Parts: sequence; structure tokens; C-alpha cells
Amino acid sequence: MKKTYWIFALISTCVIAADQATKWMVMRCIPWNDGINVLPGLVNLVHVRNPGAAFGIMSQNTGYLRWFFLVAVSVAALLILLCLVVRATRLDGYLLTAYALFFAGAAGNLIDRLRYGEVIDFIDVYVGKYHWPAFNVADSVLCAGVGLLLVHSLRGGFRETGA
Repeated sequence: MKKTYWIFALISTCVIAADQATKWMVMRCIPWNDGINVLPGLVNLVHVRNPGAAFGIMSQNTGYLRWFFLVAVSVAALLILLCLVVRATRLDGYLLTAYALFFAGAAGNLIDRLRYGEVIDFIDVYVGKYHWPAFNVADSVLCAGVGLLLVHSLRGGFRETGA
């Protein structure tokens, strides 16, 4: 099981480092509320900040209550994920990687919230005038974790592992 912890830590650390490095580059190279067209009609790199949760939920709420709530939810999620990893009797690669991606995504956005009071987003995907809400590496790996969790479930993994 010790090998499992090392793999979890390695994946999480690498993803958190990539998330924070990309956000640092965006803050350094792109002025706030500005952007660079990368793939015309499809992708921009932008520098925006999201004080709320996913898709800007709660972004209109102001004050410390929103910040405290989002930090508390993130910390609770991180603790739950650590408990799931520690208590699991067996984790297949899909589930272990999903947990590590969930952990890294939550941690990456929590770091932003603690440092800046909001999350740095920079990937703007769009078609014509229709834009997906801007997102970042942490958000992307959270989605990838959901995909891996689905694959794990479809393979009957929850019956096998007891997780």
C-alpha cells in the first residue's frame, strides 16, 4: 500500500505544480481581463479571475462568507480524498489516478483562493459567440478524474475494490 501513497503523491504534486506554473505564466504574460487568440474561432488564452465556484457559481455573492465556504468545502474534499486513499483495501490504477486528480484539482484552486482570494482561469474555449466558462488546469484534471471514475465504475471496479 505504501507504493499507492507514493503514486498518489507523485501524480498530485506534478499536477499541482503544472497548474500553479501555468497560472503564474498567465499572470505574468497576459494583462488581467485581456487575452491572446490561440486557435481562431476555438481557443483563447485569457487572464480572468473567478471569485466563485465552478462556472462562476456564487461569484455574485460578496464578502468573506463566500470565501470561507469555498475554502471549507475544498479542505473537506481534500480530507475526504485522503481518507478514501488511506482506508482503501485496494485501488486500481483508474481509481487511484482519479483520486489523485481530484486532490490536485481541488488543491490547485484552493491555493489560488488562499493566495489571491479567487481562482485564476485562463483557457477560453468558444465557437463563434458561444463561450464555455474560462477554466484552468485544475478544473481540467477534475473533469479527467470524473472520466476515470466513470471508467473504473463501468469496469466493475467498485465491486472489486470495495471503494
